[in-house]
Amino acid sequence: MLREHFVALDVADAHADGPFGSEVRSTLVGHLSVAEVSSAPQSCVRSGRLVREDPETYLQVGMLARGRAVVEQDGREAVLEPGRFVVYETDRPFSWHFPEPWTLLVLTWPRHLVDLDVDLSRSATARPFGDGRLGGIVARSLAESVLAPPEQADVGRRLAGELSSLVGTTFGGHPDDEPLSIPAAAGLRHRVAAYIADHIEDGDLGVEALARAHYVSVRGLHRAFAGVDMSVGSLIRTLRLAHARQRLADPRDAGLSLTEIAAACGFADLPTFSRGFKTEFQESPSTYRRRSGTRTSA
Repeated sequence: MLREHFVALDVADAHADGPFGSEVRSTLVGHLSVAEVSSAPQSCVRSGRLVREDPETYLQVGMLARGRAVVEQDGREAVLEPGRFVVYETDRPFSWHFPEPWTLLVLTWPRHLVDLDVDLSRSATARPFGDGRLGGIVARSLAESVLAPPEQADVGRRLAGELSSLVGTTFGGHPDDEPLSIPAAAGLRHRVAAYIADHIEDGDLGVEALARAHYVSVRGLHRAFAGVDMSVGSLIRTLRLAHARQRLADPRDAGLSLTEIAAACGFADLPTFSRGFKTEFQESPSTYRRRSGTRTSA
């Protein structure tokens, strides 16, 4: 029933010895699907496998109306009490854990119809909202839209867009990726360096691509590198130069010109590559290539 009304999920009943009751009531408000779900203690998991098999992408807001819940996504965990809500996205794994009978209000937007910055929404997933004056106003608006949706189609279409903007306003003022602990920042830097090494010849490799790949905002990624001497951009450049140096000495690339190797390693042009190479290794690419025993050409 959950799969039919939402997205593909693996559902494990915490008390599987006998039958249990569940109920889903859902309707459309323009392009927004709103639903009220009630059931017994259980866990609902959207694994990486299900994401691959069910590629539809939605932005969802879940507001707890009864019981307790724990939501996990993007390395974060939110503990919910009634009246609090979270944002989560279906193109990445997530999970809901309900240790007691529960009721959840769920709002689902097709992601491409939501005018929210990708980095901003990623920074907001699995964080509890609904407290404070603004959070309380948004929570009441969301709950009313689920429990008493408008009957007029044109009103529903306008409301769908207004509610997504309202949700974005809520977490737009939320701290964007709180400072990481020293071990967490070091771990992120290590993963980023390994990712760069594995994708060193990708043409679109940059700070934004790295942030998306590691489920953090661009600002959060820069923060992880704030305590070390090398920035994210400098790390990309250094690893690209090291990779280019390896290729210059590789006999298998002897037939490639310096321009072709520079382009393959992500440099915009030969002069930029040559200046960076000489600064990094104290000799020009052509000199290094001759010294390594492979031919040089422009």
